[in-house]
Amino acid sequence: MKVHVFPNNPFQENTYVLTDDSNTCAIVDPGMSNPAEERAVSSFIEKEGLTPTLLLNTHCHVDHVLGNKYVYEQYGLLPQFHEGEAPVLSDVQVRAPMFGLRYEQSPIPEHFLPEEGEVRFGNTALKLIFAPGHSPAHLCFYQPDSAILIGGDVLFRGSIGRTDLPGGNHQQLLENISKKLYVLPEDTVVYPGHGPETTIGFEKQHNPFVRG
Repeated sequence: MKVHVFPNNPFQENTYVLTDDSNTCAIVDPGMSNPAEERAVSSFIEKEGLTPTLLLNTHCHVDHVLGNKYVYEQYGLLPQFHEGEAPVLSDVQVRAPMFGLRYEQSPIPEHFLPEEGEVRFGNTALKLIFAPGHSPAHLCFYQPDSAILIGGDVLFRGSIGRTDLPGGNHQQLLENISKKLYVLPEDTVVYPGHGPETTIGFEKQHNPFVRG
């Protein structure tokens, strides 16, 4: 699996397009907030000859769901996330105007994702890791063969997700990082919701909030 990143919106949220050798792709956390950002993602997909077959949200804070409707309209994909994020998504209608962001209401999943299991696109299986704390029902997506974790806003390079938003829980976040992420192989590359990638091994040694 390969990971392609598109920083979007004023929060510089990382939108990810995941690809493999099947010419299909998954879109994770589409944060596109204007036509130029939408074109950057769709042009890449078209240029690479890809067919999007999966739309995932790690969680439903405003900066991670701004492009859900665009992806639905372009590719017919409904978002998939944990049911515990549904109230967070509903709140986006209120929060987006507070930040001056254009928000076209996201469609609702037909099926919510569980806490454990996997989702698939093409020849790739992504394992679900339930890691709330930053948000009430945050999921990470782990591809063990590629040693890749799409981590959302749980763990950053040298930092962790904020926990002062509704549904946040600082102690829960620390425990999930320690018990669910730090048990992954140290060479696992973490692609976070903001900023540069890191590795599990680096964070276990250097993260000031959670040491392994």
